[in-house]
Amino acid sequence: MLVSALTQIPKFQNFQFGNKLQLLLPYSEPLRSKMCSRDCCSGKSGSSKPGNACSDKKGKADTELVVPTPQSLLYPYEVIQEIADFIVKGSGMRPKVGIICGSGLGSLAEIIQNAKVFEYEKIPNFPVSTVEGHAGKLVVGTLEGVNVMAMQGRFHFYEGYPLAKCSMPVRVMKLCGVEYLFATNAAGGINPKFAVGDIMLMHDHVNMLGFAGNSPLQGPNDPRFGPRFPALVNSYNKDLINKAIEIGKSMGIESNMHVGVYSCLGGPTYETIAELKALRMMGVDAVGMSTVHEVITARHCDMKVFAFSLITNKCSTEYSDKKDEEANHDEVMAVAKNRQKACCELVSRLIAEIQKTL
Repeated sequence: MLVSALTQIPKFQNFQFGNKLQLLLPYSEPLRSKMCSRDCCSGKSGSSKPGNACSDKKGKADTELVVPTPQSLLYPYEVIQEIADFIVKGSGMRPKVGIICGSGLGSLAEIIQNAKVFEYEKIPNFPVSTVEGHAGKLVVGTLEGVNVMAMQGRFHFYEGYPLAKCSMPVRVMKLCGVEYLFATNAAGGINPKFAVGDIMLMHDHVNMLGFAGNSPLQGPNDPRFGPRFPALVNSYNKDLINKAIEIGKSMGIESNMHVGVYSCLGGPTYETIAELKALRMMGVDAVGMSTVHEVITARHCDMKVFAFSLITNKCSTEYSDKKDEEANHDEVMAVAKNRQKACCELVSRLIAEIQKTL
């Protein structure tokens, strides 16, 4: 009766999206129509296509109820397996380490040997990165004698992708055989002790998107990936963090290396002064627009996680009229480019340590 009553209200009759009337109801609400398809919610174009559940071939609006697909059903196990099989068959190997290259850190993938490169747009059911500095390629090969796969470009919530789609490649990595996830990002430093160019090893995070009720694990849980309620205590592997600290000392960059807490905000805007102050009060050391949902997905499927932030700008926590204190993407890219060599060496040497345990 609720659905019937709502469809009689003029403002609902006039509200259209993708040529269909949309009523966003809780998933528990009885469905009197069909759920929108995976192709609709996860299409590369980011919009509905003629012929799917969200639009008809005639292009005429109607009053059919369409309920958005729960995030966890956008990419079911069988689709993830199909993508993984395509990559394993095309590369001829099963990687053990997965690397996600942050903004400006795509050179991490360029040091991979015997590389087989897959463009995102040519991988079945794979999204496409739209951010400058993200090449949109998946590279599979060897590094320090270990089979690895690296993403040159990740997917962000601010691009319009749901979190389940942003972190879907992590599940692909899992079904390809990956046991370790290395996630990197460019971040703004909130901790006043941090300097531009420093590396912060992540040992914890504050999930601001999760505070708003948004999670890559929303919707029905598939136990083939992991448990319904995964624990996130000790999400970041302590042994890998300690090894990275030792490597940093041997590289002579210990004074530019820290261990801290990262937080992911939705973006694409950089943070306000008030937001940065609030985050600092919560114990956050660096802030960005990625990584956390990828880590959640990795831990859900029992992968060991190592992550670090390259501090590409110092966040201003005081009000000022100076334009040069405002964060910008060009600055992020420039700093990342200057620190690529150190980041690549850190990752390579840490993977060499993992090779000893395989």
